[in-house]
Amino acid sequence: MSDQRVLMAVIGAPHGVRGEVRIKTFTGDPLALGDYGKLTDAKGAAYTIANLRPAKNVVVARIKEITTREAAEAANGTELFVSRSALPDDLGEDEFYHADLIGLEAVDAAGARLGTVKTMHDFGAGDIIELTLSTGGTAMVPFTRAAVPQVSIAERRIVVDPAAAGLLPDEDEDEERP
Repeated sequence: MSDQRVLMAVIGAPHGVRGEVRIKTFTGDPLALGDYGKLTDAKGAAYTIANLRPAKNVVVARIKEITTREAAEAANGTELFVSRSALPDDLGEDEFYHADLIGLEAVDAAGARLGTVKTMHDFGAGDIIELTLSTGGTAMVPFTRAAVPQVSIAERRIVVDPAAAGLLPDEDEDEERP
């Protein structure tokens, strides 16, 4: 798990003319992004946060490797990662890193395999698990205690309540609508 990379932020549009950029962070505290040391992009290029300040729904950052507006424009959309081993392991009982959930087996309460956690999404109303179903296709499941009552990183599985997760067929599905 230590060589796994975790998405921490995405560089957005330039801010001003001196190379500052807007950044959307995926950290609990957006201003903590600079606490993780060097960040890398998908190709392995390093980025060092020199300064961060809050700005509405993002942070504005000065990055040592981005010194001009042109460079800031070119960096727009760049995803920034850290190694999973750089993240603290002192999480609360119901706290998980998305990277640790991806790949876990999803089962129901009886242990029947439902699928695998493909990815995690946050569209603003809470976390959503995307499952690759063993029957084919994918399904979106709310990451709530009702829909996912048990998570075991050690056992590499989650328990999903199919009814609460919306995975059961709709009883009225076969009926004709008036």
